[in-house]
Amino acid sequence: MKALQRCKIFSSYFYAQRRNLSSVADATLQKAAEEEEFDSVWKCKDTNILPFLHRTVQECAKERAAMNGQCVHSQIIKLGYEADTLTTNMLINMYSKCGIVDFARKVFDEMPHRTLVSWNTLMGSYIQKKDGEEVLHLFVQMQREGTQFSGFTVSGVLCACAAKFAVFESKQLHAFALKVSLESNVFVSTALLDVYAKCGLMNDAFRVFDSMPERNDVTWSSMVAGYVQNELYEEAIMFFHRLQKSRVEHNQFTLSSIISACAALAALLEGNEVHAIVRKTGFGANLYVASSLVDLYARCGCIDEAYIVFSNAEAKNAVIWNSMISGFARNARPLEAMTLFEKMQLAGFYPTEVTYVSVLSACGHMGLVDKGRIYFDKMKKEHNISPNVYHYSCMVDILGRKGLVEEATDFIENMPFAATPSMWGSVLASCRVHGNVEVAEIAAKHLFELEPNNAGNHVLLSNIYASKRRWGDVASTRKLLKDSEAKKERGKSWIQIKDKVHTFMVGERNHPSIIEVYSRLDELLVGMEKLGYKGKTEHDLHDVEESRKHELLRHHSEKLAFTFGLMCLPSNAPIRIMKNLRICGDCHSFMKFASKVTGREIIVRDVNRFHHFANGSCSCGEFW
Repeated sequence: MKALQRCKIFSSYFYAQRRNLSSVADATLQKAAEEEEFDSVWKCKDTNILPFLHRTVQECAKERAAMNGQCVHSQIIKLGYEADTLTTNMLINMYSKCGIVDFARKVFDEMPHRTLVSWNTLMGSYIQKKDGEEVLHLFVQMQREGTQFSGFTVSGVLCACAAKFAVFESKQLHAFALKVSLESNVFVSTALLDVYAKCGLMNDAFRVFDSMPERNDVTWSSMVAGYVQNELYEEAIMFFHRLQKSRVEHNQFTLSSIISACAALAALLEGNEVHAIVRKTGFGANLYVASSLVDLYARCGCIDEAYIVFSNAEAKNAVIWNSMISGFARNARPLEAMTLFEKMQLAGFYPTEVTYVSVLSACGHMGLVDKGRIYFDKMKKEHNISPNVYHYSCMVDILGRKGLVEEATDFIENMPFAATPSMWGSVLASCRVHGNVEVAEIAAKHLFELEPNNAGNHVLLSNIYASKRRWGDVASTRKLLKDSEAKKERGKSWIQIKDKVHTFMVGERNHPSIIEVYSRLDELLVGMEKLGYKGKTEHDLHDVEESRKHELLRHHSEKLAFTFGLMCLPSNAPIRIMKNLRICGDCHSFMKFASKVTGREIIVRDVNRFHHFANGSCSCGEFW
């Protein structure tokens, strides 16, 4: 017999007893026992019903059974227990768990006496609803009525402030905590540093952390997550090293956050160390940790390692599927991305907006215009996903990379919302590849309006003119740039050797090993030229002699970073290079020849994607 049925039977029994209808009461229990074959029902006639009502309310709360809970509430009113404080607290909790906060508030408002539990329970329901305003109002009302409060109360209110990014209110509560000597309470302090972190005030968060007399794993986890959320990735890693020395146990939230920091920095060495901790602590099966690991390895160009983590995940959700599909697309493995897209659906998971961004990106890197159009239409027709700005941007990229720059321009002009700088930037970059000056001028005009301080757009247009040897237009474009306040980002490449990052710029002079780097690069070029490598001077767009162009090209930053890696890394280790701009055509050709001459795997991550070079070829198939 279900708890609710028992509740109704017992309520009928006790109601009859109160009205001195003992024969009716006994008949009620007897009938229930006979019909339901519930032998213990008869024994309950001498039992106090209130504990049973409490158990039934708790069961309704656990099962989120709102309608049954309301029925039990009606029995409570019928039996006259609505004024009992413990009972009403349980009702508030039950309605809160069922998401009916208005009913919980009505029970609370009608209580003749409220205990601290009543206030905390109702505040908790508003916190779950992310209604910070009501939580603050309740706390003020609580103070006005002179109700006692606890550290749990204050920490709960601070959580509400974190949800609504209420800096002013948080600082007031911080002062209040100091006034009532709650600043040393671990729950209050943890809530304080969490709200400061979510509001971007990491210095304040750290001051709270540093002053805490005791800390737990949640405290440390909140700090690591705060640094990551505020894109302070290096600080997050340094803080994690401090955590390791503190002997605090790791939890899945800390590990997931620090892996995300390593992924953002493409810090493979640190990521490998954290992965070792994951194996040791047994959190590898946690979906959040596994998804972060997939993302880490994909962002570091270790796509095979990413797939191993993905395959070993016992349970999968949409996040880890999306991480893997995105990883394949980013690492020039578009066929695998599209295959996994189909497998995801066969496994019973629906593609999300993120999934389609990855699949459309894969189509762009393969030049699959028709396939891209099919996916773009499929979003709405089959999965009821309205394309957003990222999907439109992917379609612009697909068309542009294939040389359909006029169609890309028409596509932009017929969108349901305004074009973004990245869209016109994609068109301008495609015009550079395909030599379309007319469309380039249209794209550049839009970019000059949208990004007046981005010098890169002026330089790219100048390069397009230079490729057509229109030196007059080059001069006027560069004069326009000089007269504006736009700033050009200088190209740089970096490589990690052990625990140190080495950065190079074109024509580098400051690196302590630069003389040896230039010498080794010259030797390498001699061997490569014997195999047919010849500097592609069309990628240097200065109006100078051919010999000078060769000199400028040979000292590009990625060539210097590669040579330094060749000097310092073991012979069997891949050489991983990061670049803040797009790799040029000459450096792309250089890396292909270098991989053949040296027998090394070379992985270059530029601003757009990964290039995996091996045995004289690149994973991009010359389509980037």
